[in-house]
Amino acid sequence: MQVIYKKTFEKQLLHIVTYIAQDKINASINFANELEKLIFLIPDNPLKYKPSIYFKNENVRDMTYKGYTIIYKVSFQKSTIEILRIFNQNKPAKENI
Repeated sequence: MQVIYKKTFEKQLLHIVTYIAQDKINASINFANELEKLIFLIPDNPLKYKPSIYFKNENVRDMTYKGYTIIYKVSFQKSTIEILRIFNQNKPAKENI
């Protein structure tokens, strides 16, 4: 399966990494690298994470990582995984969903 990053996810991740880098640059780099490793494991078991609480679609999933929720959509027909959003799991802003 091909992993596709949506523009919204990329913008949100950049904002998060920039925020973390204000305190510790190495922590922001590690955050991004570890998250990427986890995302690239999704194709091995695309339904591993729980169905999203934000969408009524079994193929949309919520993955959590270090206090953040990553929403992705699995398409078996297209053989793709779309990484849609990332936000602090305790404070999802309306524009993030």
